[in-house]
Amino acid sequence: MAEPYYLTTAIHYPNGRPHIGHAYETIAADVIARFQRLRGREVRFQTGTDEHGLKMAQKARDMGKTPRELADEMSGYFRELFDVLNISYDRFIRTTDSDHHRASQAIWQAMEAKGDLYLDRYEGWYSVRDEAYYDEKELVEGEGGEKLSPQGTPVEWTEEETWFFRLSRYAEPLLKLLKAPGFLEPASRRNEMVAFVERGLQDLSVSRTSFDWGVKVPNSDGHVMYVWVDALTNYITGVGYPDGGELWEKFWPADLHLIGKDIVRFHTIYWPAFLMSADLPLPKKVFGHGFLLNRGVKESKSLGNVTDPMELAEKFGVDALRYFLLAEVTFGQDGSYSAEALVNKVNAELANSFGNLAQRTLSMIAKNMDGVLEVFEPSDDDKALLAKVREVCADILPREFEQLAFSIGIEAWLKAVYACNAYVDEQAPWALKKTDPERMKAVLQTLFMAIRDLAIAIQPVVPEKAAAVLDQLGVPAEKRAYADLADDGWFRALAGAGHSIGKPTPVFPRLELPEEEPA
Repeated sequence: MAEPYYLTTAIHYPNGRPHIGHAYETIAADVIARFQRLRGREVRFQTGTDEHGLKMAQKARDMGKTPRELADEMSGYFRELFDVLNISYDRFIRTTDSDHHRASQAIWQAMEAKGDLYLDRYEGWYSVRDEAYYDEKELVEGEGGEKLSPQGTPVEWTEEETWFFRLSRYAEPLLKLLKAPGFLEPASRRNEMVAFVERGLQDLSVSRTSFDWGVKVPNSDGHVMYVWVDALTNYITGVGYPDGGELWEKFWPADLHLIGKDIVRFHTIYWPAFLMSADLPLPKKVFGHGFLLNRGVKESKSLGNVTDPMELAEKFGVDALRYFLLAEVTFGQDGSYSAEALVNKVNAELANSFGNLAQRTLSMIAKNMDGVLEVFEPSDDDKALLAKVREVCADILPREFEQLAFSIGIEAWLKAVYACNAYVDEQAPWALKKTDPERMKAVLQTLFMAIRDLAIAIQPVVPEKAAAVLDQLGVPAEKRAYADLADDGWFRALAGAGHSIGKPTPVFPRLELPEEEPA
């Protein structure tokens, strides 16, 4: 029985259309999901939209729409983008879903039964944009003495009756959790959260009465849940809470919550405390990735530098965008992108290196061997190349991807591609055609075998393009998992079945920078 693996992204706030940051996180999660499936695990992958809260209500009012109308429209844009980006999610959850309202009310009642909720009055600073409360000591001063949140967003003084959660009760177990290796990565985020808890935890306001667009608090007229109680609960809604059942038994606790670094506090302090209160198991790992910057600058509407990921995918191709984002950025740190950086990297690494390797190898087999594969005895040079490629594809890349070190794994993969190209130059099969045709066949078929391994390994990142390469090689769809890399009889079986190679179609055409983009 395959070992289950449950992976979630943060649910995205749809008060506007999706931007490149939403695409980045969700692509990374999809790479993880595909990678784990190729390792033989049964994966459940959840993403979606977080549709409640004051910010959504205000935006809808400004647009002359109901909050539900705005949520339906904007959530639709996210689902459309994720389908275009080839995101292999199992559930796209919306916090407006009826089962989610029921789950949110169930965890509320569990926390209330534990004695962790009490009614009082809240007076303090609140950021509508962050949907977060801040202590006075956390605020920073903006221009003209304006008070701002640590994220630089405006805050407003709020006074209202509210339910409080006894967060202070959970300081010690939270510290123990956060200090344990593995729960929160990378280490820099862990250190920040440990310091936050050690400064002292205040009880948390968890309901609002100033608006009604949210999950209703059970048996408390006029109160809706603070958006983070509602939002965080999506992770257990999607696997059957509170009813239990097969999904719950199989997939909770989650193996990984993949989130942005700006919402680490909610996922590693508030969320574990809510789960502890409700006597529910805690997620195994939270990973807070960095921001994606536009030419080194954070995107904002005011700067006019917000990138539409749908436009990028249409201009350059989905797999090119996926490859660039995962190969270019050290995952966990902030990274920068631009159209020219994408074009240059994809052309150099996919088109000129791997794509050209596959194209010329298959072309020579089709032209010089009539496309017919033959069993051959590899030389020491052939064996050395295949061993090097196999080590990268079966060991190094999977090890790095397991640690979410995507750029390191891809770099190792690329070195194996370069090794294949160096082998082509050294062996010169075009010259061997005249001097030693049998040796030419051995060289071309050694490359054929290496390309198969390389294409299998890189599937999580460029699923459509890798599949196109494997199709042209003739590798059966059911023989493309990582475990199949250990099958040394696949080539003999393919040759024995009389498989022949047709004239190949280029899989990685060179990209051109659109004229309107500055060089």
